[in-house]
Amino acid sequence: MTEWTDFGAPRWIALLGGLAIMGSPVEAASLSSCVASLKKQAVQSGVRAEIASGMLDGATYDEKVIRFSSSQPEYKTPIWDYMAFLVDPERISDGKTLLRKHDATLKSVEKRYGVDRHIVLAVWGIESDYGQFQGDFYTPHALANLACAGGRRSKYFRGELIKTLKIASDGHVAPKAFRGSWAGAFGQTQFMPTTYQRLAVDHDGDGHKDLVNSVPDALASTANFLKDAGWRDHRPWGYEVTLPEGYNGPSGRKKRAPFSTWAQRGVTKVDGKRLSGNTEAALIQPAGSNGPAFLVTRNFEAIRSYNVSTSYALAISLLSELVSGGEPFKAPWPTANPGLSRAQRLDLQKLLNSNGFNVGEPDGKVGPATRAGIKKAEAHFGLTVTGRPAWEVYFRLGGR
Repeated sequence: MTEWTDFGAPRWIALLGGLAIMGSPVEAASLSSCVASLKKQAVQSGVRAEIASGMLDGATYDEKVIRFSSSQPEYKTPIWDYMAFLVDPERISDGKTLLRKHDATLKSVEKRYGVDRHIVLAVWGIESDYGQFQGDFYTPHALANLACAGGRRSKYFRGELIKTLKIASDGHVAPKAFRGSWAGAFGQTQFMPTTYQRLAVDHDGDGHKDLVNSVPDALASTANFLKDAGWRDHRPWGYEVTLPEGYNGPSGRKKRAPFSTWAQRGVTKVDGKRLSGNTEAALIQPAGSNGPAFLVTRNFEAIRSYNVSTSYALAISLLSELVSGGEPFKAPWPTANPGLSRAQRLDLQKLLNSNGFNVGEPDGKVGPATRAGIKKAEAHFGLTVTGRPAWEVYFRLGGR
């Protein structure tokens, strides 16, 4: 998964309640002692001794893991930046290609779990860029750091680590294949170990639930997650809608009513078609009253549970529409300075460097160094200083 500041708070942060979860940094001696204790606990829990040793030997203090776990992102991503980055031309094109390539698997997953195959594909695309980037960290070592650092959540991370070792010990995922997030999520659709144990499935029938190397297992496990979260195959995720002039009726995710009731309130689909039926939906306006409006069903809530974020669920929903030949949202986001795609972000970094605002080696990931460079460029051009990777500063630097 790309650097977490681009995504807002991922689902493992939401699961932790957004708490600062670390105590004082782990010193080498205390980490070594703690890892020995973790190995012992793992073996007592049924993990093979050679697996526990092989996966935990060599664990050292990881400053980046500790830093990520003890701080919240300093930058809140506007929804139009988030959507431009996650649902960009490259991800849409790749999704269409993979929809054809994995047609049989996706259809069989949809038939078995009742979850729209385009939604499943979109989760795969956004969680790991269709399996191309599963994470920067060796998760057993990251989890060992988190478990050994003390603080309120050390017991939680200890449990996630033991489950990780058990997955390997049971032969489902190779010990060295656990590349993922700093908090322990791994695989092509980024499951935490606890979620894996509860909902991962063996869809390709080889006897292993391998979310790292098996596309069928990863896609089916995601569908199983969404079904468990409340997805029902007779409902759409929702619709973009148009509100009547001066609308002051109910809104918000908790205020549900049948589509037919929304029609009586003057709400229509954005293409002008009438809403009908008894499926319940809620009205959301994620960018406020001047931005797009959506009626979303409980299937949208199932998607949202994957990352506990309305922006995330909208990105999944939009990507699913576009890879299946649908159209983008019609109403514009309320900004004159829209966000950039991944390709444009990479180009922005190159332009910052060539214009003397050094941000290091361009990689398309917008972290603290890139934001600092953007701020310097914005100040140079007399723009409002925000640190946003957005169109205005990109254009001033020579972007197209």
